[in-house]
Amino acid sequence: MAQIDAFFKLMNDEGASDLHMIAGQQPVLRVHGDIERVKFKTMEDETLKSMLYEICPEDKIKIFEERGDMDFGYEIPGLARYRCNFFQQKYGIGAVFREIPSDILTCDQLGLPRVISKLANLPKGLVLVTGPTGSGKSTTLAAIIDEANRTRSDHILTIEDPIEFVHKSQGCIVNHREVGTHTKSFSAALRGALREDPDIIMVGEMRDLETISLAMEASMTGHLVFGTLHTMNAMKTVDRVVEIFPANQQGQVRSTLADALKAVVSQALFKRVDIRGRVAALEVLICTPAVRNLIRESKTYQIPSVMQTGKKYGMQTVDDAIMALLEKKKISAEDAYTNCIEKQKFVKFLRRPPTDFTEI
Repeated sequence: MAQIDAFFKLMNDEGASDLHMIAGQQPVLRVHGDIERVKFKTMEDETLKSMLYEICPEDKIKIFEERGDMDFGYEIPGLARYRCNFFQQKYGIGAVFREIPSDILTCDQLGLPRVISKLANLPKGLVLVTGPTGSGKSTTLAAIIDEANRTRSDHILTIEDPIEFVHKSQGCIVNHREVGTHTKSFSAALRGALREDPDIIMVGEMRDLETISLAMEASMTGHLVFGTLHTMNAMKTVDRVVEIFPANQQGQVRSTLADALKAVVSQALFKRVDIRGRVAALEVLICTPAVRNLIRESKTYQIPSVMQTGKKYGMQTVDDAIMALLEKKKISAEDAYTNCIEKQKFVKFLRRPPTDFTEI
C-alpha cells in the first residue's frame, strides 16, 4: 500500500472530489465545491516528491521532469480511480487528484432529463457534452456510455487523457485507449479508430482543429461520436467548433456540422442549499431541422429561441434549468445569478446587489 493511499481513503470518506498536495502547504480537500484543509503537517518538497513518485509510472516521471507537468491515471481496487496531475510550482512539486468513482451512476440516478439516455441509442452522429472544468461532464458522459453498454450490442471505443471511468463490457465490447500510453494523441487515435470497427467513439476532449475535424468525419461515416468541449452553452459550442477552423473553411464546416451534430448538452454544477452535495443544471439542444438551418445560415444567435419552443423534443435552456432548481429551493439565488445567461431574470431574487460589478 502506497503512503498516499491513506489520503485517498480520507478523500473517499469525506466525499471530496479533489485532493491537493502542494509542497510548502498542508494537504487540502475540495468537498462539495468548498476547500477544506486536512489536519496534517506542512509537506516538504522532498518528502512529498517521494510520496508522489511512489504511485507514478517511471515513463511518466521522465515526462514530468522534462516538461514540468503531466497527467496519468491511478487506481485503488475496491475504492476508486484517480485522475492525477503533477506540476512544478515556486516551492517545489504539486499534485491534484480528481476522484473517479468505481460505480458508474445511471442517467436516472443522476436525475438527468429523460432525453439524455435516448442519446445513447442514436445510430450515428455527433453529440457534444460541454461545460467548465469540474462541471461533471465526465460523469454525464459515463452515464450515457453506460446506457449504450447495457442496451446495445456494439463496439464502444473510448479515447481519454487519462482514462477515467472504466466500463466493463456488458452488451457491448468496450475498449479504452489512453493518450500518451496507448496512442500518441487524440487525433492519432481517431485516425486509427476508423479501422478498428467501432460503432460508438468517445473522445475525452476535443481540444484542437485536427481532433474536431476527425470527430466530425467519423460521425459522418456512420459512427456515433461523443466528445467534450469547455464551452458554456449550446450556442457558444456551435460557434467554437466553427471558429477553430480557418475563415475560408468555415462555410463548409457549418454545412458539415449541421448534418453531423445530433445534440449538445451543456452543464454547470451548483452547491445545494437544501442538503449537503451538488446538483447539475443542464442545457439541452436537440438538432431538429430548424436548428440545422440556423447552423448552416450562421444564425446561431437564434438557437435559444428555438430551444424555448422545442421543449416537446426534450430541449431546455440553462436558464430554465437553473430557474427550476431555484424554485425548488435546491440552490441559492446568488449562485443562480452568477451562472445564468439572462441576468435580469434572476436579479429580483437577490437579497443584495450582485457582487460582480462587471455584470451591472
